[in-house]
Amino acid sequence: MKFFWSLLLLTISFSSVASDTDSSKSFPAKPVVIVIPVEGTVDPGMAAFVSRALRDSRKYTDKIVVFELDSYGGQVDAAFQIVDTILSVEDSTISYVKTKAISAGALIALAGNRLVMKNATTIGDVAPLTMSNDGPQMLGEKYQSPIRAKFRTLAKRNGYPEALTESMVTAEMIVYEVQFKDTTIYMDSTEFSDLDPARKKQVISKKTVVDKGELLTMDDVEAKALGFSKMSVSSLKEMLLKLGYGDREVIRIQQNWSEALVRFIGVIAPILIMIGFSALYIEIRTPGFGVPGIIGIICLGTVFIGQYMVGLADYTELLLMAIGAVLLAVEIFVLPGFGVAGFAGIAFMMLGIILSFQDFVIPKPEFPWQGRLLIKNIMMVVGSFTGAIVVALFFFRYALPHIGKIVSGPYLKENLSDARADAAKEAAVLFPGDRGEAITALRPSGKALIKGETWDVISEGEFVDKGSTIVIREVSGNRIMVYREQT
Repeated sequence: MKFFWSLLLLTISFSSVASDTDSSKSFPAKPVVIVIPVEGTVDPGMAAFVSRALRDSRKYTDKIVVFELDSYGGQVDAAFQIVDTILSVEDSTISYVKTKAISAGALIALAGNRLVMKNATTIGDVAPLTMSNDGPQMLGEKYQSPIRAKFRTLAKRNGYPEALTESMVTAEMIVYEVQFKDTTIYMDSTEFSDLDPARKKQVISKKTVVDKGELLTMDDVEAKALGFSKMSVSSLKEMLLKLGYGDREVIRIQQNWSEALVRFIGVIAPILIMIGFSALYIEIRTPGFGVPGIIGIICLGTVFIGQYMVGLADYTELLLMAIGAVLLAVEIFVLPGFGVAGFAGIAFMMLGIILSFQDFVIPKPEFPWQGRLLIKNIMMVVGSFTGAIVVALFFFRYALPHIGKIVSGPYLKENLSDARADAAKEAAVLFPGDRGEAITALRPSGKALIKGETWDVISEGEFVDKGSTIVIREVSGNRIMVYREQT
């Protein structure tokens, strides 16, 4: 298992190095426009794609970078990562709102040097939300403050009205359009109240733009009128023509298949975790090492590799997963039953998976959403593990007793070959409710002494220690299903 992960990580690392090497080669300095689509949910997969796309664009020395936006938002930490990546770009950048830039999408849109919106598109409403029994609820000042600070930074950088920018985040703000003789200023109610009396006398008009309880959300016309968007256009081509870039070659960097796969893995991760833990639990409770163990390794390994490729999982998480794998191997091949080593192995693997879904170990107070993300990740992994136990128990109780009727499993060939009783004798001598003693450990098959004779029996999925009292539940042909008598 450790070798499997190490090989995959080595392959991915080699591919990344090769990609970086290719990106370092500069193309002839012909002017180009690089278009990077920012579509769908804002998540670590999107952040990894934007970073890779910008890295690939470095080979073009004379370029304009356009971020084509169509997003309802997503994770705050992923949005911050994308914003920081965009701010690090030395070339001129344009945020082009193709359909919508809502919540975290609006934050990304304002990170570009210039904002242009397609006709009938919208931007705004960046309230941090959480789900409760009463539906979506807006988070308080503790969560709004760092997001609002980020918006202020972007507003100062690109010349957007600060008060209006902050009002996308905080519904308690009231923003006025205050007109003086020589200028028009947007200010919140506190700023207006603090104006010097002499300055107040110079006010020609005051109009409420954003009222209390509202979040600023603008269409393309409003965004232009309020000083955000440079223009409204009907298409990307029209935007490039109006900005003087119509003669440049347009190069669109698309998400590749592996990035699409990684984002899909992120969506189905809870299911993969549940299947993985369920398969490992079944493997521990059955003899040898077979298909369930392989399935478990593949599922959990897929989740881990997906998180590694978006930059969240690292060697710390790999070490935790490797320790867990070693402990589980000890439990399967060395120790009988399911004890301390098994539980510790599962715990280490769960911890490694939890940490692989975040870029921090301990949440920072200045980023309050990290604490909520940690709780969410713990609940997801613990919930998936609980579901895995239910699936495994269902398998042992209902599926395993019938597998022998369809497929002759290895456990039947191995354990019944040297002591096959005919059905007539078995049915006549043994009945449900008869008691006996396990003379070997049942994993789940083994031998038991019943009515003075040795019989091959199968437990109902559970491990039964040698010497335990067993009770017959069902006699069907050559198969004797038993369970451990509870004391």
